[in-house]
Amino acid sequence: MTADPADDTRTRILRAALDLFAEHGYQRTSLRQIGERLRLTKTAILYHFPAKEHLLAALVEPLVADLEALLDSARTQPTERARWTVLEGWLDVMLAHRRPLGMLFHDIALIGRGDTYHRLMEVAMRANDLIAGPNAGRRERVLAVQAVGACSDPVVFFTDVSDEVLRADMLDGVRRLLAPLPAAVATGPRIDVAAGPPTDAAAGTHTDAVLGTHTDVTPGSATPAEAASRRRRPGRPPALTREQVEAARRMHAAGTHSVDAIAAALGVSRATVYRHLTAP
Repeated sequence: MTADPADDTRTRILRAALDLFAEHGYQRTSLRQIGERLRLTKTAILYHFPAKEHLLAALVEPLVADLEALLDSARTQPTERARWTVLEGWLDVMLAHRRPLGMLFHDIALIGRGDTYHRLMEVAMRANDLIAGPNAGRRERVLAVQAVGACSDPVVFFTDVSDEVLRADMLDGVRRLLAPLPAAVATGPRIDVAAGPPTDAAAGTHTDAVLGTHTDVTPGSATPAEAASRRRRPGRPPALTREQVEAARRMHAAGTHSVDAIAAALGVSRATVYRHLTAP
């Protein structure tokens, strides 16, 4: 927390409180300890802050005010611009208030249900809405909440990393999180079971449009509909085709899908995905 130009008593109290809260925690820091550090009486501190929780609220106030100002500036922007204005601005605010944020992370419950708490909840909901965009579905809303966390939590956990380096890493993670799904996975299978999947006449196979799997179809064999039904029979296949392995590795390398998401997309177990990702 930067010093006020006037360096008045209130500012000194806040600075000392932040130092002591960081050293000992909010619960284990008394007003007497703050007074002793500043050579002030407890009465002098109570003159500026009638209760210790008022100190906590005052320390968090600049962070909350900056977030509110950020959201006000983004709300009239087009959807995509607003999304990244909020995400980049949110991260910059977090970095600008690293010390109070660390204190808040450990003592947020102590804010109680007062005005500061309600403002923080309102800020979070507004940010989620702007990032998700209008008419957002469940997936977009979930990703918005995850994106806010990605622009907040590392600031607390990586205190030894410089602002510049941490900012670059965090924004890279958010861009990966919000990257569009690969077209095949995003749209899902588009196979007309009645008509059967697309046919590669020269090779005598049916091609799965999503995962690049093939099913032999020779004269006199099962119909396309029966072949599609067999491909979708209950249970998980024991292994992946070469095309599926390549698709899994591409998704994993892009950083846009977790192993669980890849397994779900391919219809196999997590163990199967791991085995092919780690294989030479």
